[in-house]
Amino acid sequence: MYQFTAAHRTLPFGAVLRVTNLSNGKQTEVRINDRGPFVGNRIIDLSLSAARAIDMVGPGTAQVRIEMLGGPSPTVGAFGVQVGAFLVKENADALRDRLAAQFSPVIVVPYDSPNGPYFRVRVGRVATEAAAGDLASQLRAAGQSYTFVVRLDN
Repeated sequence: MYQFTAAHRTLPFGAVLRVTNLSNGKQTEVRINDRGPFVGNRIIDLSLSAARAIDMVGPGTAQVRIEMLGGPSPTVGAFGVQVGAFLVKENADALRDRLAAQFSPVIVVPYDSPNGPYFRVRVGRVATEAAAGDLASQLRAAGQSYTFVVRLDN
């Protein structure tokens, strides 16, 4: 929270970005170290220090521009679709088992968050973000409304 870091769903860990707050022109540089945000149409979640640097702490959200400055290539790696995050492992296992009949692979990935452990359910392993987007559409058509394309390096 006190380092200049950020969460992004698909950019590789270690990627360095310039983030510009479009309402005031202030900029900061951050390194991707987490996955998220998993809320609606948000594209990046800044640490407290980074948000303060561009005056986003009060409003909490802002229109931003992100530019890749360095780090691993954003086009190399594997992608999948996150379809749920549960506090109770048995609930994650039940969703995995239900989806496994139609989709493969379906895995449960434990995640130690600051708020305690979560169990993320992820579907597929494809080479491109576009293919993962197609898989997310198939999952939504199958009744999964909570779908987010994620990079599978964590």
